[in-house]
Amino acid sequence: MPSLSRLRLSFRRNDYAAGTGLLNTYDEDFTSSAGYDPDDGQKRVINLNAPQTTKYCNNRITTAKYSFISFLPAFLFEQFRRYSNCFFLLIAMLQQIPEVSPTGRYTTLVPLMFILSVSAIKEIIEDIKRHRADNEINHRSIERLDSGAWITVRWSELTVGDIIKVTINTFFPADLILLSSSEPQAMCFIETANLDGETNLKIRQGVTATAGLLETKDLLRLEGKVECELPNRHLYEFNGVLKETGKPTVALGNDQVLQRGAMLRNTAWIFGVVVYSGQETKLMKNSTSAPLKRSTVDKLTNTQILMLFMILISLCITSGLCNLFWTREHSDTDWYLGLNDFKSMSLGYNLLTFFILYNNLIPISLQVTLELVRFLQAIFINYDIEMYHQESNTPAMARTSNLNEELGMVKYIFSDKTGTLTQNVMEFKKCSIAGHSYVPKRTPEESLVVQNILSRHPTAAVIEEFLVLLSVCHTVIPERKDDGSIIYHAASPDERALVEGAQKFGYIFDTRTPEYVEINALGERKRYEVLNVLEFTSTRKRMSLIVRTPDNKIKLFCKGADTVIYERLAPQGQAFRDKTLRHLEEFASDGLRTLCLAVTEIRPDVYEEWRQTFHKASTALQNRESKLEDAANLIENNLRLLGATAIEDRLQDGVPETIASLLDAGIFIWVLTGDKQETAINIGYSCRLISHSMDIIILNEESLDATRDVIQRHYGEFKSSMAKDANVALVIDGTTLKYALSCDLRNDFQELCLLCRVVICCRVSPMQKAEVVEMVTLNTKAVTLAIGDGANDVAMIQKASVGIGISGVEGLQAACASDYSIAQFRYLQRLLLVHGAWNYARISKLILYSFYKNVCLYVIELWFAVYSGWSGQILFERWTIGLYNVLFTAMPPFAMGLFEKFCTADTMLRYPLLYKTSQKAKLFNVKVFWIWIFNALLHSVFLFWLPLVAFTGEVIWSDGLTSDYLMMGNLVYTYVIVTVCLKAGLITNSWTWLTHLAIWGSIVMWFVFLVIYSHVWPTFNLASNFRGMDIQLLSTPVFYFGLFLVPITTLLVDVICKLIHNTVFKTLTEAVRETEIRRSDVSEVMAEPRSSLTETARLLRNVFTRRSNTRVETELELSHGYAFSQEEGGAVPQSIIIRAYDTNLPKPEGN
Repeated sequence: MPSLSRLRLSFRRNDYAAGTGLLNTYDEDFTSSAGYDPDDGQKRVINLNAPQTTKYCNNRITTAKYSFISFLPAFLFEQFRRYSNCFFLLIAMLQQIPEVSPTGRYTTLVPLMFILSVSAIKEIIEDIKRHRADNEINHRSIERLDSGAWITVRWSELTVGDIIKVTINTFFPADLILLSSSEPQAMCFIETANLDGETNLKIRQGVTATAGLLETKDLLRLEGKVECELPNRHLYEFNGVLKETGKPTVALGNDQVLQRGAMLRNTAWIFGVVVYSGQETKLMKNSTSAPLKRSTVDKLTNTQILMLFMILISLCITSGLCNLFWTREHSDTDWYLGLNDFKSMSLGYNLLTFFILYNNLIPISLQVTLELVRFLQAIFINYDIEMYHQESNTPAMARTSNLNEELGMVKYIFSDKTGTLTQNVMEFKKCSIAGHSYVPKRTPEESLVVQNILSRHPTAAVIEEFLVLLSVCHTVIPERKDDGSIIYHAASPDERALVEGAQKFGYIFDTRTPEYVEINALGERKRYEVLNVLEFTSTRKRMSLIVRTPDNKIKLFCKGADTVIYERLAPQGQAFRDKTLRHLEEFASDGLRTLCLAVTEIRPDVYEEWRQTFHKASTALQNRESKLEDAANLIENNLRLLGATAIEDRLQDGVPETIASLLDAGIFIWVLTGDKQETAINIGYSCRLISHSMDIIILNEESLDATRDVIQRHYGEFKSSMAKDANVALVIDGTTLKYALSCDLRNDFQELCLLCRVVICCRVSPMQKAEVVEMVTLNTKAVTLAIGDGANDVAMIQKASVGIGISGVEGLQAACASDYSIAQFRYLQRLLLVHGAWNYARISKLILYSFYKNVCLYVIELWFAVYSGWSGQILFERWTIGLYNVLFTAMPPFAMGLFEKFCTADTMLRYPLLYKTSQKAKLFNVKVFWIWIFNALLHSVFLFWLPLVAFTGEVIWSDGLTSDYLMMGNLVYTYVIVTVCLKAGLITNSWTWLTHLAIWGSIVMWFVFLVIYSHVWPTFNLASNFRGMDIQLLSTPVFYFGLFLVPITTLLVDVICKLIHNTVFKTLTEAVRETEIRRSDVSEVMAEPRSSLTETARLLRNVFTRRSNTRVETELELSHGYAFSQEEGGAVPQSIIIRAYDTNLPKPEGN
């Protein structure tokens, strides 16, 4: 009955993973697939080596916003969410009513069509980039078994039921059932960092029934079917059965599933059958459709447009009523005006006329200018050589341009850890042996460790034992290549680094069999018989190996956290205790991951007695885990300390400096990772996100009530201390987070988090990441940014205000779903502090100036209505009205949007504090917007009544002749253009030759147009009332006098206000800009005292005092840098893995 017992054990392990293990990590609905019943009809049936009875979807995936069919409705929906576009569509429709529009039928429709066309082209170009990225994934190659032969096909061509071959270091193209592999007992190693962020490798194992399918001919004989649950979003649950023809039914669980997004590691090849493909894979079920994001500036502009629309309606009603009263009063006396017709007496008709007349208060050119400027800003990002990663040939890429200014307003950053902050590469850096610190050299002979061994230093014996322990006590599998080199395969990256560290000192591990391991110790071969393996768990925090040495002694090698090792040391085994502890603190301060190493010798009789105890514990039917723990404690004592190791979880280049800069900029950084708690905190220290002066709150609770108590206690302590932005780091695991995000605790938890300087969420699922991001985004109304590199980061990237994908490493799913992609985390500093701040300032000025110049001109129509009997008569020629935004004032806002900057890039990077101006939205808010509108109204008063006084109070020409209203209109129009262009110069901080061309060129363009347009008629049937206007205008001295006086008088108030502001109320940004202009030292301005967190830290020093012994132990381990990655409760126990391999035997080729 061994197969039945194995089956029951497999079910027990699966139940534990689905029940307890996942509850510690994920907050999904655990009741969905656990109750799968093959007979309930809700199942998927997959025929093996036979046609499928049901047509399943192909394996193509898409992360693009649009398809060919959905583009038009989705695009129009997005565009007409903007109130301005709805408004202009309404105006264009009203203009089609005969004799209603005073400005013609097409002056709004044509610009609106142009705006929508430009926007559509931009969206198409950006979405084509997404489709290309999707195609890069869909067009990857894989081997599929077809008609008895392996053929290479694209990923997108796969479908359910296909049998495929995946080779080492390759992503799985779909969700597969593992059939067999190159490793013993159908085992394989997979890396799920792209799914859950964990650094350690996972082990999956095929069922015994298919483990022997090692060649193509074996696969062809496979007949039967797989029955499993329907596609669902539960990443770590799977239930199904394998029904081979003529054989017993075999249960399939999550241990046999290889998910899309994971990668095959340390395994030459695997055979698998596709069970879920394309959009039905668990990974894609967990992703959401690409959201339609809008920037904060866009939303605020939309609201202000609505307010302007209300004002416009008020003006229309006022003008219509005034027209009604004026007409009634003058209809009898001024009979020659024909005021008794229906149109003149109809209020509704007049309301439509004024509605069309005043519609230009809302600038129609704003949207097209914004679209073009944002598009070019995105090109600036794409071509920034400072954000180009040469090693991977990866530039930065703006996948959308609608959020450029949002990059300048980021308050919270949510970052993944693995692959984003770290390279997921472990490297042996230092070690402490017998109280001496050592560093590996290029060759073993150069290292002081080997020299001490060879010279028989007093500590030589301890050094030898230390290196033997490193090279023997592990679960690493060696593979010798044809060139003689050795590659180490390990589920734990820490263990591989330790074995490679021993190799650097000349102790080379090269052979593993089920009974023993062999090492090459400085040229001498040594064999150690493996007797027992005491596995690593997060509770034990240690791993031990009992071996029989070449001299027939029985020894226990143990490695683990300093707290668990130190408490098990024998009184005579603590010779190096204090020195090693100091070294641990030094290693931890460098951000290194530490382990302590110890050994003890066991008498044969003691071992035999313990072996029987351990055997009974391992076969116990009840409380097996606790009995195994007790048995291990019996033998893991009286240890002798050898030393400690220090491994670097290598960070991405420039991560500590980037994080320090972002923190200085006032940005809060949260780390959301699926990795273990101690690993995440260790990285927090190494990347300087957490400092050793910080207090750490650790929330590891197992129930809702316990979570409520601890959150409310800490929150109450914060409130009583009246602290904000405290120098405290909050660390919470996935289980506690599940409870903390429940309805009754969410608000308290959120408030607690927002009071902390740093938040780290460990062992969280992709959906939990998204939920945390959404919680902060919705409740703080702040701009949030999520950055990650894996498929598990897609959900949070899409939920954040701005999503950043890390590209150029492994996988493109995060980059495809992001708004911007960069190759390295360090480029985020330049993207935010330079491009973000610049783009925010540019877009803010562009929008404000666009409203200003429109109000400045078109409110003059209201002032003119006072003198035209509120008739709706326009003061300006209709095509000059239409061309005002298109030609004569189009270039200044364009130049602002592209070239304006208040400080150089180097200054912005050197002094992150300058980012706070844009982060706090000081340049564009409701107050600033209406100040600009008031300024425009004031200017319009000067620009209308000053020329009016000159026109009515003086003789225009020397011959005493006069002209009509159009002469007055062009006089005013000229002064408006000159004034608004000079206003652009007044608010410009960065002058380039293009800025000069835009401002002065716009003025010159009007005069050139005036001359040409005055002579168009009668050659063209156009502008007959404009004939000779250039001669009239340019021949009167009043024009030239006003050209000098009116703009200066109008802008005098602005100049005085700016002078006072820059003298009395000068901001830090303006002070820095002036210092740059004077070419002085900017550091003198920045050296002014600023508030810090030290006082708050002192106030909170005694806040976190009520801690359990476990909590104190945990914090002590963290301060000493303990961290170790190893899969727990996997498909195959560690003790079985190391006994399954015999490296002396060849592996199957899989042909």
